[in-house]
Amino acid sequence: MANKTLFSSIKSKFIRTDTVNEAGGRAYKFTPKHALAQMAATGCFNGVYYASAESQLDEMRKLIDQVDDNVFLAKLAVYARERAYMKDMPAALLVVLSKRDTELLHRAFDRVVDNGRVLRTMFQMIRSGQFGRTSLSSSLQRAFQRWLNEASVGKLLSASIGNDPSLRDVLRMARPTPKDNERRALFGWLTDKETVKWAPATEADLPAQVQSLIAYRQADTAEAQALIAGDLSVRWDLLADAAKGPLVWKAIARQMGPQALRMNLNTLLRHEVLNDREMVDYVAGRLTDADEIRRSRQFPYQFLAAYLNASAEVPQKIKSALHQAAEIACGNVPELPGPVVIGLDTSGSMSCPVTGYRGRGGTTKMRCVDVAALFAAAILRKNPDSVVVPFDTQAYDVRMDPSDSILSLSERLAKYGGGGTDCSIPLHQANTKYRKRQFAGVVLVSDNESWVYRNRAFAYGRQGATGVLSEWQTFVANQQRMGVRSPKLVCIDIQPYGSTQAPERDDILNIGGFSDAVFHVVASYLSDDAARFVAEVESIEL
Repeated sequence: MANKTLFSSIKSKFIRTDTVNEAGGRAYKFTPKHALAQMAATGCFNGVYYASAESQLDEMRKLIDQVDDNVFLAKLAVYARERAYMKDMPAALLVVLSKRDTELLHRAFDRVVDNGRVLRTMFQMIRSGQFGRTSLSSSLQRAFQRWLNEASVGKLLSASIGNDPSLRDVLRMARPTPKDNERRALFGWLTDKETVKWAPATEADLPAQVQSLIAYRQADTAEAQALIAGDLSVRWDLLADAAKGPLVWKAIARQMGPQALRMNLNTLLRHEVLNDREMVDYVAGRLTDADEIRRSRQFPYQFLAAYLNASAEVPQKIKSALHQAAEIACGNVPELPGPVVIGLDTSGSMSCPVTGYRGRGGTTKMRCVDVAALFAAAILRKNPDSVVVPFDTQAYDVRMDPSDSILSLSERLAKYGGGGTDCSIPLHQANTKYRKRQFAGVVLVSDNESWVYRNRAFAYGRQGATGVLSEWQTFVANQQRMGVRSPKLVCIDIQPYGSTQAPERDDILNIGGFSDAVFHVVASYLSDDAARFVAEVESIEL
């Protein structure tokens, strides 16, 4: 009898579904490691279309209990922060590590807690008791103390922006022993202690940056403020409240990093900064500084958000700079080994804010569909022979010029659809409308909440498989007949759900996230590199 592993029948390719997704459709459950990696790369602990913030937290704790691999948790925390650019999930993973492996906690801590906001987020999670702690353990206290004593003055000043918890709360619980009088005075000033309680430190021991900040806030004239601000290297938020007019705001603008400039274009306009041609040139130049963009770890979709939210009065030169910055922020999107079919989910659930519902005033205007459209546009831009298929329960015919800017392409693509979800549609289009064309594979950008197949709700594909897997098998057979040796399917998921429409195997990759790191995993996979999502996490060096 022939080896059944090598010569299995075609029926074995149709793997029966083993779970139901949040939309009620048939799906395949991720392994605990993969599901946790998916959540860490996309989850923000906010309500999304099919899950509340509370259910995400519950699911994360369940998955962590199932992952008996502390090294993986540490690597995932670093991956989620350094490559997926997340804040809340990596902080939560560190809190878990503080109970499971304190050595790994210290090895990952400084790479995850790379700014004061992440420090305060982690502190808030500990104080909440959601992970079994309400105070700092001795190991956590040492990690917090080390960060507070080694952080630069600028980092500590930046960390002081924000409340509930405030940096003052963190300092009072961590109780770091100051390494010198300068740090002793700084801690006293940050916690609003009376000067006499700083002893043996005095006001004269305060760092020069703090003394300049105090002088700025006490300055009587705009000219004096602008002069001080020009030499003061602190976050702009610390200067804004006391600013005395446009002259000072121009000095503040020159202190802003590219991310702050991108987020505050309308504020600069309101304070008359952009009435000055020299300042317009300066802002446009900072926005398009490639090194700054990569260093500040901005998502490509954030430039689209800035572009869409910019007031009509914002100068065109700055709007053009946002287009250019988006191209840079997409990273060096690699050229794929051949054209692909790009399935862009434009269904109703994709109207959810990409980082979830945060309450009035805190929820981003950027929807999942905007991010998905940006991904599709970025892939098309570098791989112009590819085909984009926007879909919900039908395919939308769209003609795209790959030479358009990424922002223009994504803005157009995001306007389609709004109905139910049938993730098999792009594959069906490839098997019918484009059946005579060769493709290296298919890339689906979706929330994976498919519940329709061939206009039937909650329907199965062949042999109890999903519609996506059924259409994929047809696609593979058709492409191989035309000489494509090993086509591949990539499912990019931008929401923190725990299932997929196509199970992990040699010719199928599931990956989560919305940073430009995703592009490199996709490219290496389509080029027959062994890198996969969980393997990408496990490749992190601690």
